Amino acid sequence: MADALLFNPRTYDPDHFDAETRRLLRATVDWFEERGKRKLIEDYRSRVWLDDFLAFSAKEGLFATFLTPSADAAGRAGEADKRWDTARIAALNEIFGFYGLDYWYAWQVTILGLGPVWQSGNADARARAAELLDQGEVFAFGLSEKAHGADIYSTDMVLTPAADGGFHATGSKYYIGNGNAAGLVSVFGRRSDIEGPDGYVFFAADSRHPSYRLVKNVVDSSKYVSEFRLERYPVRPEDVLHTGRAAFDAALNTVNVGKFNLCTASIGICEHAMYEAVTHAHNRILYGRRVTDFPHVRRELTDAYARLIGMKLFSDRAVDYFRSAGPEDRRYLLFNPMTKMKVTTEGEKVIDLMWDVIAAKGFEKDTYFEQAAREIRGLPKLEGTVHVNLALILKFMGNYLLNPAEYAPVPSRLDAADDTFLFRQGPARGLGAIRFHDWRAAYDAHASIPNVARFREQADALCTFVIAAAPDEEQSKDLDLLLAVGQLFALVVHGQLILEQAQLTGLDADVLDELFGILVRDFSAHAVELHGKDSATDAQQQWALGAVRRPVTDADRSARVWAKVEALSGAYEMNP
Repeated sequence: MADALLFNPRTYDPDHFDAETRRLLRATVDWFEERGKRKLIEDYRSRVWLDDFLAFSAKEGLFATFLTPSADAAGRAGEADKRWDTARIAALNEIFGFYGLDYWYAWQVTILGLGPVWQSGNADARARAAELLDQGEVFAFGLSEKAHGADIYSTDMVLTPAADGGFHATGSKYYIGNGNAAGLVSVFGRRSDIEGPDGYVFFAADSRHPSYRLVKNVVDSSKYVSEFRLERYPVRPEDVLHTGRAAFDAALNTVNVGKFNLCTASIGICEHAMYEAVTHAHNRILYGRRVTDFPHVRRELTDAYARLIGMKLFSDRAVDYFRSAGPEDRRYLLFNPMTKMKVTTEGEKVIDLMWDVIAAKGFEKDTYFEQAAREIRGLPKLEGTVHVNLALILKFMGNYLLNPAEYAPVPSRLDAADDTFLFRQGPARGLGAIRFHDWRAAYDAHASIPNVARFREQADALCTFVIAAAPDEEQSKDLDLLLAVGQLFALVVHGQLILEQAQLTGLDADVLDELFGILVRDFSAHAVELHGKDSATDAQQQWALGAVRRPVTDADRSARVWAKVEALSGAYEMNP
């Protein structure tokens, strides 16, 4: 049934988790449902700070339970249930996205703020963070600046050495979530007396300190995305989290941990919006017919559904690689920007397809869809733009496509374990040397599905491109062309993890076939885009047109998938 594939608060029972995780996830759902849709929308429109939500989280120990590594929970209340477990963090992301991105954002930037702390060897700071979590506090990540964005090489947060062995910090940070209320802000800066990477410092600040000045919220939202300024803020030795190159690595590795959360938030947004959109369209009569009887409407809603299922499959499988990572297996460093770039942009497509169907309804103020259509745009643009993440993905293309290595199979990872490697990732370099298992195995296992086989032709063609028509050194300076190649490569990776998760979960073959028909169309579209690039060579243009394929169509299969979409009508409506 369709409901088994999508999150539905009416039937949600995460029995694959331990008892306390299951209780907390269900309690979170119940809290939102008891508040009701009117209150949810009213709070969103009035842009109120999230005091009620944070009080609920503090009372239940939600953030403390999910975001305290087990090593830092020793001797604290609820220590047996505390751990950093990416599987249950992903489940909570989806719930927050389902009810409102404002709630997710306060949680997300708390995760970012904790990243430099949990990577630090500073025991005092770690203990302080664990205590603040127990008190229900939120955290913030003070990296970006108004003039430089996230260009950490150019930070203007300057630390001047003080007589007590600490520093005085002066400078501003911009676009810092939770900067209005964070009990601890992890702030990146540089020493005034040391040039280059050796002078970098990450330190812990308190937003309530007199030398911490909150300037404003830079967005018109309940999300408090702050600008703040430090004026000779006293940084004690026990406040220093990282120095030198380790501070730089902590910044990048924190983003690696935090950016993963965007995919499941996007999924939650799309799921709630889909219930609204399908229910509205299916019950609306135009010209004597149900709106959903029009063929173009069925096609758009079916495409939206299939893309959403693909988002879920990819993200669920990526969790397994994240949790199984280690010094000898860093494949997650490809799958992570994929979740950030590919899954979130798929979310935009899902919303757009549904919006084309429901049209003006999507603007109405008493719908969830109205905020979904706005908020879905932000996720591809947070924690590095789509362009930045596409460029990152390209670093892996050669080894991924052409130079596979042997790895033990990665199982589904729903076990109650602490993902300790995420906070000891080490230096943020060497990406081009990372090897991958053979992507062809997942495709071979589903070769009997017509559109998987058709897409495999295109994936094989991309290998030929890399061998025979790849950009040379001069052409590689054309980032516009490279990004088009990156989109083609991203589709192959997207398809691989979808297929692996489909195998693990026994996904209906009709849905998988329908989804890969969409991927065939997407690959063809990006190939045509590459063909039109200014610097594309004759060989590249010829290859691009040769990679275009038509999906395998099957009216009966499409009708069976449509029946799953149609079943969503009335399957969920939030309590009023």
